[in-house]
Order: sequence, then C-alpha cells, then structure tokens
Amino acid sequence: MSNGKRVRGGAAVPATPGAEVSADSYFPEHGNGGYRVTHYDLELDYRPAANRLSGRARISAVADRALSAFSLDLGAFRLDRILVDGRPARYTHRAGKLRVKPAKALPEGPFAVEVRYVGNPRPVRSRDWGELGWEQLEDGALVASQPIGAPSWFPCNDHLGDRAGYRITVTAPSPYTVVANGSLESYRVGASTTTWVYDQPRPMPPYLATVQIGQYELIDHLGGPLPQPAAVPPRLTADFAHDFGRQPRMVEAFTEFFGPYPFGEYAVVVVDEELEVPVEAHGVSVFGRNHLDGRRGGERLVAHELAHQWFGNSLALADWRHIWLNEGFAAYAEWLWAESCGEMTAARSAARAHAKLAAQPQDLRLADPGVRRMFDDRVYKRGALTLHALRTVMGDPAFFRLLRAWTAAHRHGTVTTGQFTALAQEHTDRPLEALVFHPWLHGTRLPRLPIGGV
Repeated sequence: MSNGKRVRGGAAVPATPGAEVSADSYFPEHGNGGYRVTHYDLELDYRPAANRLSGRARISAVADRALSAFSLDLGAFRLDRILVDGRPARYTHRAGKLRVKPAKALPEGPFAVEVRYVGNPRPVRSRDWGELGWEQLEDGALVASQPIGAPSWFPCNDHLGDRAGYRITVTAPSPYTVVANGSLESYRVGASTTTWVYDQPRPMPPYLATVQIGQYELIDHLGGPLPQPAAVPPRLTADFAHDFGRQPRMVEAFTEFFGPYPFGEYAVVVVDEELEVPVEAHGVSVFGRNHLDGRRGGERLVAHELAHQWFGNSLALADWRHIWLNEGFAAYAEWLWAESCGEMTAARSAARAHAKLAAQPQDLRLADPGVRRMFDDRVYKRGALTLHALRTVMGDPAFFRLLRAWTAAHRHGTVTTGQFTALAQEHTDRPLEALVFHPWLHGTRLPRLPIGGV
C-alpha cells in the first residue's frame, strides 16, 4: 500500500509451502486452523446499481489432521447451500465466521467445499483504517482488502500464510469492464451481460485477491515485453498515457535492481473517484483519478505500487509485524527510480526523509510497529532509510546482489525480518547487526544516517 476516502490501504508462520500456518500476531481472530487452501474457484454475478452480489465459491483444501468441523471467514451474506465433498453440510454463520460441520468427519488429506451465497457486499470495518474490502463506487465497485477485507466478498481462510491459486469469473452488465488477478482467459458477451474469466495460478493470500468493476476503456499494452494492460475512464486516457508512460522503463529498472518481474502480467486500474492512496493487489495496482495530473506528479506512487509486486506479493509476509519488508522496500524503490532517472539521488531523498522523521515522535519500533501503526508513514520512511543505511554500509555491488538474492531465494514464498537480516550478513563482512539492524529495526530513537558515497 502506498503511504483509502477508500483505503488505508507472535509466532511466525512457517515459510515451507504446505505447512500449517500459525495465528497472525496482529490479527489472531482472522484465519482458521486445521487445513490449508490450495485453490479458490470463484463465480460471481454483480449488479452495480443494486450492489447485489451472488457467488459460488468452490474451495480446494487439505486437512492437516482429521476434522469434525472447520471454519471460514465470511461477511454478512445469506447462505444458500454448503457442500463438503459434494454432500450437504450443517453450518452456523455469525460474527464473520462460517463454521461448517460436514456430514462425515474429514480424514487428513484433500477435501472440497462449495459455498453459495448472495447479498449486498459491504466492507469490513476496522478500528484504525476505515472500511476494507468490497466497496460500491458511484458507478461500479473496487476491492482493496489489505489487511483483513477479503471476507467482505468471498469465503476464505483469511490468513497471510495460507496462499492459494485463484480462478475468478465475474458476470456484470455489458457496459462494465472487469479486472481481476491473473491473465484474462476469456470473456463471453450475452444479451445484456458479459462474463470475464481470470486465472491466477501463482499462490496468493486472500487479501491480495481483487476485482475491479467500472465503465473503463481497456488499454492493451503500454510497451515492453511484459503485458501491462490498463483499465481507465475514457476521459482520463490522455493523462494516463503521459503519467504512466515511463512504467515500461520502470519495469526494466526494477528488474535490474530486484531481479526478474515475478508474474506474467501487471495490470493498472484507475477508478473514476478520488482515493486517499493507491493500493496494490497480486499483479494489479489501483489508483484514483486524483493520482493523475498529466504532469507525472504522482510517478513516485507508480513506482511504489509496481515495487510491491516483488515486495509484498511475490515475497509475502509471514506475519503482519514484518510490514516494513513490504512498505520500506516499496518506499525505497521510489528513491531508486528517481535516482535512476537522474532526478534526485537516493542519498538526497534519504536526507530529506531523515530530517522529517527527526522532528516526529521517536517511539516506533520498525521490526514490530504494532497493529495500530502498521501503515504509519514512519514505517514507510524509516524502512526506506534502513535500506539506505544498509546500502551505505555494504556498498552498491553487495547491496544490489543482496536484493536480487533476496527476491530469488523467496520467490512466491513467505518472509520474515530475521530471514532478511541473516541473508544480508552473508553478503558482507561488516557487522550489520551492530551497524544497521539493531539501531534501525529494533531501537525506537532515530539513528544518524551513516556517511557514505551513495
């Protein structure tokens, strides 16, 4: 999420694919134990004028042990039917939890769930970041679920560590364009509706699943070898073409800095409303009309959201307390882009950010900021400063080798702060814990920036 009106945007989760996940230290009430989801097949029918969503979710999962019952996270929908392995199941649904009791206890191993539901989707209310998830727009809908909004539109195991593939099918009135995660496999035009089918085989946590619905013009490609489709209100296409015109170059630069782009495509949606901040999803970023000005005034946000495809989406957090690994890296990518364009060195950007942070309260611990401060601007800026301090101490060759090794070692996996600090130490003989990590990650007082040549 960039540092909204719409979006704000404990025990560690094992990084081993297929391992049972532990409760998240910030959101222990979200997510469910005893099983892992391997795939979601979502079939949705949405009527924008009535904000009416009908859904069928077919969930493939693996029980980690014998289960007489299990739970899913789901908002306030009316349930029409629940099947487990093709047989009707009993259930209760209250306070965001759908508790399912199969007709027969499930043995350890694979099982399938089908949930049919209907209702008026509404966001999940949060104490600190407003409303999260599915939101009706003046003409269409957007989904921005970070961190706990996914149950606002589909039943899921809403946990960072439970990553699965997705197939998302959406039927909407024909004037509307639908964008979702992954590649557009097909669209079928009916008498008055169009059905869009997207496939995302790469595993992602539920909060990164998204659907965007609006009367957009589809722009097939911005240039370069990576497919970069966009959905933009027709009256904003000229401003979009200018403001996002350097995105293909940005992809090339970030590929050099961070390693290969991790997915098969990168889509951008501009909604015809004002958003406080843009928001990232898996292979998709969503901007508001206020982020376009025809002068590239918001280009740092373009860089920030693109960088999240590496940091946050391919490399997913094992626990929300490691949020700086998402936002600090994306914020530093803004500085790297400006530096690569010859506009401002990262050292100058760091000096400016440091001066601003020095005037703010010195009470944030970056490695574990607490749930209420996850999206505090100090997490973004201090995270970026931590990386710049690390770059200064290590030197450019070792630092950029580290970034590429980091994304390669954990591609499509989960990550922790400890994993990053350990890998960084492998790339230099300098004592990084004393020089960088202890003061920047674990202390509260803002350290001085190290002196160096970058």
